[in-house]
Amino acid sequence: MPDAILDDISHRRYNPLRGSWILVSPHRTKRPWQGQQEDASKTDLPAYDPDCYLCPGNRRAGGDVNPDYENTFVFVNDYSAVKEDQVDYQPEELDGGLSSRLLRAEAVTGKCYVVTFSPLHNLTLADLPSSNILTIIRKWTELYTAHLSPSSPLAAIAGATTIPPQSHAHSVSKPNAQYRYMQIFENKGAAMGCSNPHPHGQIWVTSSLPEEPSLELEQLQKYRRQQGGVHLLEDYATLESEKQERVVFENGAFLAVCPWWATWPFEVMIVSKAHRRALVDFDMGEASLLAEAIGEVTKRYDNIFETQFPYGMGIHQAPLEGTNLEIEDSHFHIHFYPPLLRSATVRKFLVGYEMMAEPQRDITPEQAAAKLRGCGGRLYRKRL
Repeated sequence: MPDAILDDISHRRYNPLRGSWILVSPHRTKRPWQGQQEDASKTDLPAYDPDCYLCPGNRRAGGDVNPDYENTFVFVNDYSAVKEDQVDYQPEELDGGLSSRLLRAEAVTGKCYVVTFSPLHNLTLADLPSSNILTIIRKWTELYTAHLSPSSPLAAIAGATTIPPQSHAHSVSKPNAQYRYMQIFENKGAAMGCSNPHPHGQIWVTSSLPEEPSLELEQLQKYRRQQGGVHLLEDYATLESEKQERVVFENGAFLAVCPWWATWPFEVMIVSKAHRRALVDFDMGEASLLAEAIGEVTKRYDNIFETQFPYGMGIHQAPLEGTNLEIEDSHFHIHFYPPLLRSATVRKFLVGYEMMAEPQRDITPEQAAAKLRGCGGRLYRKRL
């Protein structure tokens, strides 16, 4: 265990994945709470909602009609944050003036997809068996492969795939440009700004490398240079597996851990124990183990407070296009950032000191991991 004194005193923990620090204040868990109370998540949704834009056979906001899909369904977001076609923008050449130094901008193009996880309106990842989650992972892999640069080292091992213009499982067309990065993510629950409870995630593909994966890639590359070629997250997975202090779940290929540097109360990272750069690196056995790990984390989330546990989840992996070094230095992992703190009705907010100075947490990652370890087994609502 960490030094026992750290359970009682305020201290800072270093995040080597971002090169940043977080303040930990475990003694604050004893303070009374008189803050905002949230309504507990309801679980009485129908299997089919005729007014849902994502249910099979329904008309979406943009006018298109969903097919009667049976597993996953992919389509271009009707309200995309980035677009493939837009007016070209070329910033003026840097002339040394204040504007060129301080008022910089660059155009970003791309595509935004929606991926439904199930045709049933009232399910979540926590409800799905591993076989269904595996189907989602295969869809993610298919879309990643379809956008992968032919010059990437990953292209040599990725299975051939195409995106048909229209099909039972797709409502998308082939991208018209080579994009730099693909961000796969899910916002679960109204507390995370999710506008539709139907189980789904999103995929944004952009011409630029976004800030968070860029910061992490920089740190991964720095560690590998300084440590003689070894990989940061491979070392970290080995260390956590040995210590078992912050491990929530572990199988032969993946570790689910409350990171030493976690910001959110029950933050979890799923990391591949061996160096794997992206989804296309996984064989079917590893993909199945990834599905198991995702199911275990999401079930434990719902079980801990017996509610539909909200979270933001995102995959970080190798860029679609990059140098050989960038691709090789990347390491596949998934972040889960959930806001709940004390119960189904009490959330953590990043405010005050955390906005103006640095992130801060009360419950330690070790305490959070212990709680989540004790929440395994059957999903609570299946026992009701």
